[in-house]
Amino acid sequence: MRWSEFVDEVRERGQYATAKEAERITRIVLSALGGHVTGPERAELARRLPPEAAMVVTGQLPAVRPQTAAEFVEGVARRIDGAAAATVRWDVGSVLSVVADLAGDGLLDRVLRRLPPGYALLFGRAQLTGTVPAPAPASAVKEDREGAAQLVGPS
Repeated sequence: MRWSEFVDEVRERGQYATAKEAERITRIVLSALGGHVTGPERAELARRLPPEAAMVVTGQLPAVRPQTAAEFVEGVARRIDGAAAATVRWDVGSVLSVVADLAGDGLLDRVLRRLPPGYALLFGRAQLTGTVPAPAPASAVKEDREGAAQLVGPS
């Protein structure tokens, strides 16, 4: 994807009036992201982004400490004059959802594992907590008198 296509996608998702506005928001969000994505995930993400986006991400020094997702959004808000919190969440999501699409599920999962909880929502993904239990074996399920399934313990 070329930089102009990236910005056009952000413009469409964010419903920005101009490409210039979409590009400004994109640069701000990517620069904030660059300080929080580190290690091999940062390098791999940069390879999947347009060169201009990769330069913005990799040109940032690593953050001194991890930020919660809310702190990340607040940090972006400080970079956008007069921005309301809800607007900034929209801006962040508009950019990071495009990043997520280019990253792909595998890389995005690795990036999210390195970030504090809550970031998945910013990338347009569900925030999973813990593991999903395996379904009960059929032998452990019986129906009650009303026909509802109930788990039974070992006999």
